[in-house]
Amino acid sequence: MLTVEDKEAIRRAYFVEEKSIREIARELHRSRKTVRNALASPEAETYTLTATRAAPVLGPYKARIEELLAENETLPRKQRYTGARICAILEDEGYTGSRSSVRGYLAEQRKAQRRPQVYLPLEFDPGTDAQVDWGEGVAEIGGERVKVQLFYMRLSYSRRTFMMAFPTQRQEAFLMGHVRAFEFFGGVPQRISYDNLKTAVREILTGHTRREQKAFVQLRSHYLYASHFCTPGKGHEKGGVEHSVGFGRRNYMVPIPQMRDFAELNAYLLEKCLQDDQRRVDRQPVTIGEAWAQERVYLQPLPEHPFDPRITRAVTLNQYGQVTFETNRYSVPEDQARKQLVLKAGPFTVTLQNLDTVLATHARSYAREQDILDPLHYLPLLEQRPGAFEHAKPLRQWRKEWPPIYERLLDTLRKQRDEGPGIREFVRVLKLHREYPARQIEQAITQALDFGCPHADGVRLCLQQLRHPEVSMRPIDLTHLPELATVAAQTPDLQCYEQLLAGGD
Repeated sequence: MLTVEDKEAIRRAYFVEEKSIREIARELHRSRKTVRNALASPEAETYTLTATRAAPVLGPYKARIEELLAENETLPRKQRYTGARICAILEDEGYTGSRSSVRGYLAEQRKAQRRPQVYLPLEFDPGTDAQVDWGEGVAEIGGERVKVQLFYMRLSYSRRTFMMAFPTQRQEAFLMGHVRAFEFFGGVPQRISYDNLKTAVREILTGHTRREQKAFVQLRSHYLYASHFCTPGKGHEKGGVEHSVGFGRRNYMVPIPQMRDFAELNAYLLEKCLQDDQRRVDRQPVTIGEAWAQERVYLQPLPEHPFDPRITRAVTLNQYGQVTFETNRYSVPEDQARKQLVLKAGPFTVTLQNLDTVLATHARSYAREQDILDPLHYLPLLEQRPGAFEHAKPLRQWRKEWPPIYERLLDTLRKQRDEGPGIREFVRVLKLHREYPARQIEQAITQALDFGCPHADGVRLCLQQLRHPEVSMRPIDLTHLPELATVAAQTPDLQCYEQLLAGGD
């Protein structure tokens, strides 16, 4: 069979080089009939099977295979004939050929019977519908390459999409994604479509009926929108957001973003979502941002207060001033500790409260059996027990990171005072971290050592000077008041003080 390159060579030799058909056939080792066919049409030839290939072994059993495939249509989905089962039946009936021949014929029949999937083109009214889904991506967070979970919400009319990264797909992340998306859109759509996520659905019942998670119902009640759950395994029912998942990953996560933390990553993704407002989707008359401006007036207004997506737990303080959550222990300030506390866990932070008073906020750990300790929480206890300074775990962790000037101050205080009083004074300096930034404290300690006042009051004084430096006063211009020019400062008579010290009148 001639390729398009072969035809080109024949046609060029005949029409351009003006060679004869006999000459071309001799040079290219082709028959004259083949040369004439190439000259008749420049199109590539396609091979068409004109007669069914002989199958002496499988042939007598093809009708039986088709009969079993037809029977499959009447059987339950999970109890149909598989390729291996059909091969076994044919072998029991006398088939001696290879199983690969049977599988090849099965593939041909199934392909011939398969109908192409056709979907209805959909059109949405402004403010009526949105879709939610999760995706995955890879980012470099704090120098470490990690897998991140990407939350998407897409307005169906304007196609405006919100995207946010989380370390997990847990319920608190799912709920926070909604809160931030509604704030981004400036309102709430009337209905949102979902997959059957465990964070929203406890149990799938008949049809579109679901038994939903309590926290998800609370979110929906707070924002007063309706939810719609897709048929299991039918992701095309929310194809808009499925497209956004791939678009966001390809365009915003390539190359792999390198960020200090999730806050910086999400600020970057939010900026990308805002830039996407300038894009015009194919076959749409306006940009995404212009369509959103039209849709926004139809969105339901945001409630007065946003929904709190954090999960709440009652926790008990242990003897080390810590509470346990998901195998990890988080510290509480020793001087504010209470036996019974409330823990609120979000996707990124863990907050500890006594009634409505926030006692501590920690970065949430997703590892297991970790101690997340804030050394400032233990300073009052160390001030009472300076002998434990060298072995206190929170201080040992902090000492690995604090500036060398801290060690210099500690050595100076130990030399000037006894061990206990020196450490107590040093702890008083460390307690200044509750009021001032670490960078300013480092500068103040350096100044205090240089000025010869290495103690807590000296460091505090240097801090005040750093925060409120003296302002030089300009001389007063009296040119417009010449009558005041003769007024001068009076020199005090120091003899009065000498008489006072001598006991005179």
